[in-house]
Amino acid sequence: MDINDIRSLVTLLSLALFIGLMVWTWRPAQRAAHEAAARLVFEGDDGPLSAAAVAEDHTRGSRA
Repeated sequence: MDINDIRSLVTLLSLALFIGLMVWTWRPAQRAAHEAAARLVFEGDDGPLSAAAVAEDHTRGSRA
């Protein structure tokens, strides 16, 4: 088995993994999860933040 056989095998395995992930992700059972994730952007939206709220958030850091 030379290097080109190994490269071909890796390419085929990568393609199979990609196709498997696409099938698993877009299966009909995942539809509810996708719709819920799409709505997350709009939940809890209280309007634009004030400059003071943004500054306070930056001083606290991202470790809330």
